[in-house]
Amino acid sequence: MSTQIDNSFVRQYEADAHDAFQRQGSKILNTVRHKPGVKGSTTTFQRIGTGTATTKARHGVITPMNQEHTAIECALSDFYAGDWVDKLDELKTNIDERGAVARGGAWALGRKVDEQIIARLAGTAAAPIAWTVTSAATVRNALIEMVEALDDADVPDDGDRWGLLTPRAWSMALTVREFASSDYVGEDRPYMKRAQARTWLGVNWLRHTGLPGKGTATARVFAYHKSAIGYGSGAQITADITWHGDRASHFVNHWMSGGACLIEEAGIVAGALDDSAAIPTG
Repeated sequence: MSTQIDNSFVRQYEADAHDAFQRQGSKILNTVRHKPGVKGSTTTFQRIGTGTATTKARHGVITPMNQEHTAIECALSDFYAGDWVDKLDELKTNIDERGAVARGGAWALGRKVDEQIIARLAGTAAAPIAWTVTSAATVRNALIEMVEALDDADVPDDGDRWGLLTPRAWSMALTVREFASSDYVGEDRPYMKRAQARTWLGVNWLRHTGLPGKGTATARVFAYHKSAIGYGSGAQITADITWHGDRASHFVNHWMSGGACLIEEAGIVAGALDDSAAIPTG
């Protein structure tokens, strides 16, 4: 590798990193309201309240609904993911070092995006629904109760309801015949097939390893609507490759700017379970 990286190399590297970020970086960015291209350190999402229909007399004046508009401010944070690539190490390896570092940096930033979103999901004040995991029937009831809570809050059933389960909670859910059988679930979107999701009871369920308390007795799982959480992106994933002669290495750096915010708490339902419990057998 030359000590002066040419522009075409940098452009190709950035393309590799961005592609890796889109494919295997964030798993849930597509499940929330995403505002890209933000200029500045904050952005605003609008929350619009409900309106009430009224009657009027003939030729009378229509009463305005006066829907409440609330501006939700979303602060952006800057994140970096960099690593050294030693010049002589490149002569001793048969792997694509550029691709490996590109994937590593992109995936690290993608995990940070998910971490920010999940922190907002976990910040809701409503008490979580307690899961009982003694049998497939009790797991089924817990899932149904979470969906019922969304219905009870008038959360739109428009295809944009999402659910996040830990790997153990997912395994528990697979003991429910209706959840496991292709006769009851759907995978009608390319993104869902790639993310190994399934639609059941109007919720697009996903596995995620970054949920709070994973593997412990105080784990949390979530069901939510896309409009309940917002994510603003400033600088998209960008790369910089700089030669450091004193280290005989290139420093490969990635960065991005983004932030998540809670828009509608009523659109989020949390579940609590013992994620270390045995998988029910029936």
